[in-house]
Amino acid sequence: MSPDLATHFPSLSALPEPLAREVERQAQKLDAPAGTLLFDVGMACQALPLLLEGRIKVSKRAENGREIRLYSVRPGELCIVTVSCLLGGEPYPATGVAETAVSALGLPRALILRLMAEHPPFREMAFNLFAERLTGLMQLVEEVAFRKLDQRLAAWLLERGPLIAASHQAVADELGSVREIVSRLLKHFEEEGCVRLGRERIEVIAPAALRLRAAGA
Repeated sequence: MSPDLATHFPSLSALPEPLAREVERQAQKLDAPAGTLLFDVGMACQALPLLLEGRIKVSKRAENGREIRLYSVRPGELCIVTVSCLLGGEPYPATGVAETAVSALGLPRALILRLMAEHPPFREMAFNLFAERLTGLMQLVEEVAFRKLDQRLAAWLLERGPLIAASHQAVADELGSVREIVSRLLKHFEEEGCVRLGRERIEVIAPAALRLRAAGA
């Protein structure tokens, strides 16, 4: 088995010999540059990428073009949307894009089902990640449904500051909003002395004031 695979996915490091041979035989190397569409709504789900390098953004897009990030997949993590589709034999309900250049090993559906059935450490890892992602998605639903956009934007800036390299459109996509509204809020934050804006650059200069904003004060 690939040393990188065992390093990033310890649950696969102690596979029974027959399963280890199958993983070695069936794993397909996947490489993609940043910006590559990896899967989209309605596409058939045929393999699970085990990410070794890079980051994948998983998002949901509305008919009007607005998009909201659901979560990111990093090396050593599983994409739960893909796992769910593989287990249920359903097409993708969301979109996955390579945020950076990515490198992964793809395992076909039949082998993933076998790993789930025959190798408890892999199954437990997948279910634990399901639980973590579900908690995160519930928090996202709560924020979108009950928290005002200015509060969410302030919290987002605090989490990623003090220096953020992102366009206003990228920030809007992260928050499930539109660029014009986010740009107005950022300009307002700048006028209040909370941030300093540049070309695809946001600098948090008054975190205490943003914390008050995020708290709704």
